[in-house]
Amino acid sequence: MGSNALAPLPHHVAIVMDGNGRWAQKRLLPRLAGHKKGVEALRRCVQLCGERGVRVLTVFAFSSENWRRPPEEVSGLMGLMLSALAREVSGLKAHGVRLHCVGERAPLAEKVRQGLEQAERETAGNDGLILNVCFNYGGRWDIAQAAERARQQSPHAPITEQALAAHTALAHVPDPDLLIRTGGERRISNFLLWQLAYAELYFSDTLWPDFDAADLDAALRDYAQRQRRFGKTGEQVTGQVKRQDQGQDARGAEPGELPC
Repeated sequence: MGSNALAPLPHHVAIVMDGNGRWAQKRLLPRLAGHKKGVEALRRCVQLCGERGVRVLTVFAFSSENWRRPPEEVSGLMGLMLSALAREVSGLKAHGVRLHCVGERAPLAEKVRQGLEQAERETAGNDGLILNVCFNYGGRWDIAQAAERARQQSPHAPITEQALAAHTALAHVPDPDLLIRTGGERRISNFLLWQLAYAELYFSDTLWPDFDAADLDAALRDYAQRQRRFGKTGEQVTGQVKRQDQGQDARGAEPGELPC
């Protein structure tokens, strides 16, 4: 499906990739098998987002709370992350995807940290889709570390919203426009607490390993039908959109055409 058919597109999509374990349990498989299928779903989603014109994709791969899971599952997830990095980087490079790994790295094993850093270096020159993989990430941690970094930079200055935002883990990209959570749960689970202030929320019952083009397009269509007000009235937003459309038509753009 073309991007114009889904316009207006979100610039930045964030996804809580939930349902890997339940997908495996339904098939009488170990939970790690579900996580492996989840990697395949992520590969598919990265390609689909790039094809549709989404510029930034941020995914929740491993939360700071996931350390509480059974040790064998945590160990398996760490190994899966390493193998996925080694296997997927060549594909990311081929498609121009730039990878950022977001989260607290100090608690991670040295080989995991090295794998993350190597993948970032190898894709640093790409100028296509930006893929942020949140690994050992928590929204509260992000706010706390941003406040501490702001204080260290300017010890005697007040910590403003702007100062805090400049030090968050996603300061290199605009805030998400759309949050998708798969797996049927209706919560954000300590994900991007600062950045989701004005995001549109979309909840899908599809388990993450099964999330496909139809599911993504359903979320994008739903987003396109929403009116984002940012504190304004609906009438103000409607008037602003009409003025923008008139300006595009005057310049010869097709109605609904997305800017580059």
